[in-house]
Amino acid sequence: MTARVTTTVEELRELLDSGQPPVLLDVRWALGDPHGRDHYEAGHIPGAVYVDLDRELAGPPSPEGGRHPLPDLANLQAAARSWGLKEGRPVVVYDDLGNTAAARAWWLLRWAGVPEVTLLDGALGAWRAAGLPLESSPGATKPDAETPGPDAPEPGDIVLRPGGLPVTDTDGAAQLAVTGLLLDARAGERYRGEQEPVDPRAGHIPGAVSAPTGENLAADGTFLPPEVLRKRFEDRGAGDATGIGVYCGSGVTAAHQIAALAIAGFDATLFPGSWSAWSADPARPAATGPLPS
Repeated sequence: MTARVTTTVEELRELLDSGQPPVLLDVRWALGDPHGRDHYEAGHIPGAVYVDLDRELAGPPSPEGGRHPLPDLANLQAAARSWGLKEGRPVVVYDDLGNTAAARAWWLLRWAGVPEVTLLDGALGAWRAAGLPLESSPGATKPDAETPGPDAPEPGDIVLRPGGLPVTDTDGAAQLAVTGLLLDARAGERYRGEQEPVDPRAGHIPGAVSAPTGENLAADGTFLPPEVLRKRFEDRGAGDATGIGVYCGSGVTAAHQIAALAIAGFDATLFPGSWSAWSADPARPAATGPLPS
């Protein structure tokens, strides 16, 4: 993976003031918080379009696919066009959670063949910290293709082509845990099986290595420097691995881990079903406890 992963606040400000601004996507989402649109309407970067992670960046949940399976390509393309995505126009995505949700949009669009997609480094917090303005849109509604609202972006013409980034299924994740490196991006207590707030069973995929997503970020919410991230992943075996896979609870924060790996110079495969799909299958074993010493 050689494409650029992040855009700084200063770079975004200059791009928005240019004659060819990027499409700016606001992916406000957090586990257990269904009010992403409300947060967006209360204040977002001027010109940003709200993206509904549950509805637009995932298909219907199922035991086999997990809580956030990949969306149908036709549905994703229709959504992307409603956001204003056009061939050749760059895209910048952000959230208000260190990009741990926005990375899902970054990964999906890269997987679908959109070449210029970056994360706003530091997310909305960095924009606020720079003293830059927000705009509000109280009572805004998400337009659809048939009934575009007055503030809807001009419809795009993007054609999505899957396969730009690798994915694996449950069997593939199990294999990576044995023959390569499988990283678990959830919080350590969920990996160890000490708590499980949403999925059927606690624990982790046997052989997986704990690498919590939050540890990819500095205190200000920006990604750690590439050399620091590289050491972090090398310490977990990435340097010698024949292949790297990543999973989390439902394939959202795992995308953030893949972004961090890309910054560090490593390619990685996403297991979209993640623990939500693995733990729903009683035939799949669950390991608990810390990493073996």
